[in-house]
Order: sequence, then structure tokens, then C-alpha cells
Amino acid sequence: MSGVGDERLNRPKTGNDRRSATAGESRVRWDRLGFELMSACADAIERRFGDGGPSGDGAAENEFIHRVLSRKTVRRYSDVVPAEGLLDLLVAAALSSSAKSDFQQASILRVTDPVQRAAIGKLFPSMPWIGLSPVFFVFLGDARRLQRVGQLRGKPVRNGTLEGFFNASIDAALAMQTMILSAESVGLGVCPISVIRNEVDKVAALLGLPDLVFPVAGLCLGYPQSEGYVSLRLPRRVTTHCDRYDDSALPEAIDDYDRRRDALHAIPREQQRSNAEFGDAAFYGWSEDKARQAAKAEGAAFPPYLRSHGFNFD
Repeated sequence: MSGVGDERLNRPKTGNDRRSATAGESRVRWDRLGFELMSACADAIERRFGDGGPSGDGAAENEFIHRVLSRKTVRRYSDVVPAEGLLDLLVAAALSSSAKSDFQQASILRVTDPVQRAAIGKLFPSMPWIGLSPVFFVFLGDARRLQRVGQLRGKPVRNGTLEGFFNASIDAALAMQTMILSAESVGLGVCPISVIRNEVDKVAALLGLPDLVFPVAGLCLGYPQSEGYVSLRLPRRVTTHCDRYDDSALPEAIDDYDRRRDALHAIPREQQRSNAEFGDAAFYGWSEDKARQAAKAEGAAFPPYLRSHGFNFD
């Protein structure tokens, strides 16, 4: 026998009841998603740094930040070429990045001519992805445009200074990083190519670069063929500072980083650099590799190229 009030408990749900239940379920799902994202971000920080530092506790959930923390360089691509509309969108996003004083001194050059692509790739045989990636951009520091604007308006603009070079370089770098993050957000993979500056005379000739325009870096882009791996970064206690710069902990931190990185992805003995000069290292960590690399200065052709193409660095 039904009790008093059972008709209220057993009545069919109204639209308001459904909205209330749905709202409650949505909150539960949102809370769960937030927890999972923050847990994912903490895991991503641990994979990226492994330094026992801050894990982002208490910060609002953010899928974009998680994606950045988990990003990987990609050097192997599928044969699928991204749609032209998507590439146009990425270029627009890149050129929406911050620019010093609104001078807008970045330019983007896409290399589509297969002969040009092959010629650039041939300059760097140890990096076949330069010639093989579905898409290849070159990000340019463009100090020329501002100087031409000055000429058009009858103003004495001389933009071949150190400040002009520095501003154009940063504008181009910001544009490239914006394209990188935008491309990765839609499932593309990228690989920045700074080595093109090592052959700047030949690259600039192939691209028809005038005075005051210089390559900052290339960018290979396409759909990844393989997953790649998250590269362990230096511990944040040596790369972040508060109020005053302090690198007193560098020796111990680098030793620890070398061991942790070696345990994750050791450098094979056959890939040790300049053994004829520096000898065969019993332990060859990140710091030994980078010290050897930096001891052999790259980009020797870059300063004279810039000086002969409009820059005086005054």
C-alpha cells in the first residue's frame, strides 16, 4: 500500500528536474575533469623536469598548458600535407604574436618550390627532415620594412643597429613559437631549424633575401609519423630566480641532471662529439655533450653576413 506522499516521490521527472539533474551531473563531470587535468599537469611537469619542484597545485585546470608541458619535437612525418586553409590559419596566428613597439618586424617565408627545398636540404645532409617534411617555413627578422616605412614617410630611420637586429630577431622568434604551439594544438608536429644560419649566404641567396632581412630559423611541419619523447629539461632551481640571480647551486644541479637524463635517454658512445680532441668520456652526460658542442662555435658566417647586408650594430 502506498504511503502518504509516495505520489510525489514516484512522479515522473519534469523538465526542471531533468535540468537540475543534468546540472549536478555536469558539475561532477567538470570537477572530475579538473582533477584529471591537474593530475595530468602534475604528471607532465614530473616527466618534463623530474626535479621535485612545484607541480602547479591549486592552479585552475588548463588543457593548453598541459599540452605545452607535454610537447615534443617531431622529425619524422607522414606523407599527408596539411590543408592550405590550415596553413593560412597558422600563419595568421603566428603573425598575431606580440611585437616590439608594434613595429612588426617578423616575416614568414614558405618554401614550396621542390628545387629550392632540395637545395636547402642538400646543405644539411645530417638532417634529412629539412628536405622531406611536408611543409617548410623560414622565419625572418625583417629590419628592412621599418626602414622602408621611414623612407616612405620621409623620416631618417636607420634600422641596421644592434637594437634593430635584436627587435627583429625577437619578433621572428615569437612568431615562430606561436606557430609551433598553434600547430601542435591541431595535431601537427614541428622541428625548428636554427642550423640554416650556418650556411646563411647560400640560404639567403636561395630565398632572395635583401639587405636587413635575415633568417632566424626554419620550421619543419607536418603530421607526426612517430610519437617521439619528452625531453627532460634542466632543473628549475637553476633556470628560475626570484628577485636576484643566483647560480650557486649549478655544479650539483648539473651533476644530478646529467645522471637523471642519462638514465632516461643516454647518449650512445658512438655519438660522442670531438673525441679526437677531447677524448672518449667514460660518462657522457648532457653537460659534457653541450660543452663540447659549444666549444666548436657555430654560425661563424652569420656576423659577417649581417655586416655586409646592412647591419652595423651601432
